[in-house]
Amino acid sequence: MKVPTKYKDEKYASLISKFAAEYFELESNTNSLITVTKVDVLERGKRAIVFFTALPREKEPEALDFAKRRRNDFRHFVMSKKSFGFVPKIDFQIDLGEHNRQRIDELSNEYPVENLTN
Repeated sequence: MKVPTKYKDEKYASLISKFAAEYFELESNTNSLITVTKVDVLERGKRAIVFFTALPREKEPEALDFAKRRRNDFRHFVMSKKSFGFVPKIDFQIDLGEHNRQRIDELSNEYPVENLTN
């Protein structure tokens, strides 16, 4: 029986997210805190995009440069975990959606809903 692609993609995304967090913790410097926010698996498991944020926010471009430079090393790190038969091609991006969500939270804290109904 074949495993549905969606389930496999979710499992791959979960594993890659876990391994990316572990890899950043081991390999990144202490100038910023890199947090993996989500992973999108594309093309039936052939590609994956790891989304992350970094604190302080000003360090995100440096963190992205670091992640992109170390893509191949990260792929080998994932292969060493032996959780995949085939490790997808991996890329990294800043999670702008997470920034938008944080901004909405800030605004909703500044202007609670109760104040808007009066």
